[in-house]
Amino acid sequence: MIDIKNITKSFGSLQVLKGIDLHINRGEVVSIVGPSGAGKTTLLQIIGTLDRPDTGTVIVDGINVTTLSQKQLSDFRNRHLGFVFQFHQLLPEFTAIENIMIPAYIGNISQKQAKERARELLDFMGLADRASHKPNELSGGEKQRVAVARALVNNPAVILADEPSGSLDSRNKEELHRLFFDLRDKFGQTFVIVTHDEKLATITDRTIQLRDGVIIDKVDNEKTE
Repeated sequence: MIDIKNITKSFGSLQVLKGIDLHINRGEVVSIVGPSGAGKTTLLQIIGTLDRPDTGTVIVDGINVTTLSQKQLSDFRNRHLGFVFQFHQLLPEFTAIENIMIPAYIGNISQKQAKERARELLDFMGLADRASHKPNELSGGEKQRVAVARALVNNPAVILADEPSGSLDSRNKEELHRLFFDLRDKFGQTFVIVTHDEKLATITDRTIQLRDGVIIDKVDNEKTE
């Protein structure tokens, strides 16, 4: 699903990534952890085609994204990738369902299909009755679930999340974490999550530990029934 080989990245004289090799399987929920400055977000942005590596290759869903033009990258992101950020980044002037539909419009999906998909996701997230509410009428947990639905509307192969529960309280964190696994089981997406949340990291399928721009450990997390 995701193959990363010898990725390096520098900003000026600072080398942030120093030769990253990583394989992530289809349908896997993987967390990337490490101290601030370890290179976690930079790695996530490179996987998400928001930044280019200095060296190495990134293959996502069978496509070598390091060879694509800017226009091709934009199309690839819209069709293959979904993004969830620490702060929901919903557009305040639009309702929940309209926010979810925006990536579908960008992907030239018809309004009818986009609305059907958005309603399906809202229903799955328990937010069917909040479809016409604007962000300022939603709780923090509801806003983040709408943001997750927006990431899923085009049925991308990969969901990339950067500190997705960082702004939530304990109850909403747990609900969001469970939601990731429910979504994986229902829709089959691969999740790559950058997090400082130790509890989230331990329940993912695998934890990738980054320090000073290199992977220092890859831990398969045992699941108990």
